[in-house]
Amino acid sequence: MIIARSILELRKALEVKKGSVGFVPTMGALHIGHRTLIDAARRENDTVVVSIFVNPTQFLPGEDLSKYPRREEADFKICELSGVDVLFYPDVSGMYGEDEVRICAPDLRGYILEGASRPGHFDGVLTVVMKLFNQVRPTRAYFGKKDAQQLALITQMVENFFMNVMIIPLDTVRESDGLALSSRNVYLDSIQRQEALKLSAALKKATEMVMRGEVESNAIEAQMRRILEPLEVEYVAIVNRAFQSLSQVVIGDTIVLVAARVGTTRLIDNVWM
Repeated sequence: MIIARSILELRKALEVKKGSVGFVPTMGALHIGHRTLIDAARRENDTVVVSIFVNPTQFLPGEDLSKYPRREEADFKICELSGVDVLFYPDVSGMYGEDEVRICAPDLRGYILEGASRPGHFDGVLTVVMKLFNQVRPTRAYFGKKDAQQLALITQMVENFFMNVMIIPLDTVRESDGLALSSRNVYLDSIQRQEALKLSAALKKATEMVMRGEVESNAIEAQMRRILEPLEVEYVAIVNRAFQSLSQVVIGDTIVLVAARVGTTRLIDNVWM
């Protein structure tokens, strides 16, 4: 495995590689969910690149940029054992300059739900992803469905800017008790971790209601909010794949999403129907 810590080193590592390139962009603190993305990239491509970069432009003032988990040695081992060919570790000075051209999230889908709770967050996400795509030039890029709105906006960016990369979404990976894997789960103490299970329990309830024939969004949301009590709920939403609100669930074109705080930790989760 080659470790590249600059764009020049990345280019040198990739110029000798032939065939398709699978890319998994991450912020590190890798877990089984990331491993699933890497494994898919390994199966489907000749070369696998993983990036680890805690991107400052997607954090809002007061968020957890300074304490976001960083585990370089453990991440290195996971990538090595997963058969990663190139591990890209850029730094902030290599990724950003002064007075840069800005990439902005769309006015509608970029400022609802996650975008409403974290205004400007998706501007930073799209900017760094475009930079990474231009540096790695992947054939395929792999993202988890847990960050559903991010996935939708990255897909839109690729389409809007005619970028030559295929976006591959993969299902959310969960713990045995249903908790969606997240690097931020390390912030939870044992009691908070039990409280965090209310997110997946609420989504399970939504799924059960739809399976019984209840498709009214208001009824599903009301039941979900009861299960989520007494958490600080930022939103419960039922939308289609284009992130338009739905009054009724449409099988094959619905995402049910939730965001809530458990203690000081903000968690998101969703289920695709």
